[in-house]
Amino acid sequence: MVMVVGMFMAILDIQIVSASLPDIQAALGASPDEISWVQTSYLIAEVIMIPLSGFLGRVMSTRILFSIAAAGFTAASFMCATSSTMSEMILWRAVQGFLGGGMIPSVFAAAFTIFPPARRNVVSPIIGLIATLAPTIGATVGGYLSHTFSWHWLFLVNVLPGIAVTIGAWTLIDFDRPNWKLFDRFDWWGLAALSAFLGSLEYVLEEGPANDWLDDHAVAILTAVMVVGGIVTFWRATTQEEPIVDLSAFGNTNFAVGLSSASRWGSAFTV
Repeated sequence: MVMVVGMFMAILDIQIVSASLPDIQAALGASPDEISWVQTSYLIAEVIMIPLSGFLGRVMSTRILFSIAAAGFTAASFMCATSSTMSEMILWRAVQGFLGGGMIPSVFAAAFTIFPPARRNVVSPIIGLIATLAPTIGATVGGYLSHTFSWHWLFLVNVLPGIAVTIGAWTLIDFDRPNWKLFDRFDWWGLAALSAFLGSLEYVLEEGPANDWLDDHAVAILTAVMVVGGIVTFWRATTQEEPIVDLSAFGNTNFAVGLSSASRWGSAFTV
């Protein structure tokens, strides 16, 4: 339950802030281009951390990783609330997104570790429902907080629950052990490629529609970086002894076909 609350906070923070960007823009005197980075910096950092969290969880253990992520997310939330310039806001939003990204996949991994196969078909939909609830209510909660109090409360609302989650995670999580020796085989080049690939991909998808895609110089350059980073990422993932992202599960035909089918249904549902 403690881990699910942490995941809920990290996902909720995307929509809760998005709904009140005009309030933050007015308070910090930001331009329309600058204010978009409040969201973009969070998403870029988060999307890099999500695949990285699997390896870090094996190195540190879920207990240490989740506790650090929850504590850091809470501290970054407080620093966002106290930011007085756009530079500070963007910096702390990136830190917040990176550490929040460590909590989201850890919940699903823990569910498959803790619960026996017979109960996973019940637990997984419940976790998925909670994860879906966060963006659903995020805009409403964000609008209420900024209108009733101030934009600072978009971030301060995370502080008390974040402290509780940190204490609870450190106290209650105890189902795996750290393996610090794995850190000796950490794939730094793989991390650099993964960061370039996912960070550039997120930027292109966020900024491309508003800037005529490849007609924009920055989008064109980062598209090239994305392609090169993606190639290197998949090469490192398939050739290293301890890759940042383990793709070996795709060797199971049932898993690969099932994931492909789920992706097609998800895309159709979204459209």
